[in-house]
Amino acid sequence: MTEAGFVHQFISGTSDRTLLLLHGTGGDEQQLIPLGRELDSGAAILSPRGNVLENGTARFFRRLAEGVFDLEDLKAQTDALAAFVRAAAGHYHFDLEKLVAVGYSNGANIAASILLRRPGLFSAAMLLRAMVPLIPEELPDLRGVDVWIAGGKEDMLIPRLSTEQLAEMLSEAGAEVTARFFDAGHALTNTELVLAKRWLDGRTGANPNR
Repeated sequence: MTEAGFVHQFISGTSDRTLLLLHGTGGDEQQLIPLGRELDSGAAILSPRGNVLENGTARFFRRLAEGVFDLEDLKAQTDALAAFVRAAAGHYHFDLEKLVAVGYSNGANIAASILLRRPGLFSAAMLLRAMVPLIPEELPDLRGVDVWIAGGKEDMLIPRLSTEQLAEMLSEAGAEVTARFFDAGHALTNTELVLAKRWLDGRTGANPNR
């Protein structure tokens, strides 16, 4: 899979679910594996490392300033990541119908960008500390897609309004969105992870529109 362009780790699972783990700024392909195991110990894991470097730290797309994204690079990196995931599904023989994206911060933003720009890649997404990444020319059809959005009430990096706008946008596109705000900053809390796992455990079936 080196030709696909993303350093990554794949771990086989004992169930038919695969978690696509997308790290935050400064993370790598190892950062969210403990979280993935906590969410679903039996799931397979696909965890790529972002290809963009910012002051030596990995990200999934460039930004011009804090909270200001390079939209052309975001679109290009979104397309590249979507192509990588499809190639990985063929290489590692996992079912895209059972793929759940789990993104944190920068990783949550590119997961949201995939939902808006390349819908149909995964059946569900957990967006942890996400904001609106881009505004598509027209909304995609996200019927049958489940989305969990978790924000921090004291998050100084992600404006609550932008998280709420993302939830509204995805809902308008037809996704089944659950959005919660927790007594937290940008870091995740045990309380929200317990609830996120409960949400994931309650999911059944696959995206009927793929």
